[in-house]
Amino acid sequence: MLAYYVEWHMRQKLASLLFDDEDPAAGEALRTSIVAPAQRSPSAIQKARTLRTSDGLPTHSFATLLKDLATLTKNRVQPKFLASPPFDTLARPTPLQQRALSLLAVAV
Repeated sequence: MLAYYVEWHMRQKLASLLFDDEDPAAGEALRTSIVAPAQRSPSAIQKARTLRTSDGLPTHSFATLLKDLATLTKNRVQPKFLASPPFDTLARPTPLQQRALSLLAVAV
């Protein structure tokens, strides 16, 4: 149950990068009646049509965004000069990864 709760919060924060509708109120305004089918907002339709966010980044499903974020790594480097101690280096995030991390308020 906790995993679903965490996923729900993450989807809320990452809605601008996902195919999820980030402006459901605009879609609701397009409904002609309370019993009419739900409508997607114009921004959600645009994201689905162009496969790009309003920032020009690729639109993802939640699963593919997590797979993209999983490519961020921490690597241990041992210099050839043996007197030098090993050190860790972090992979540089792509613009999409950086945007997702900033939306989640995660510092790298």
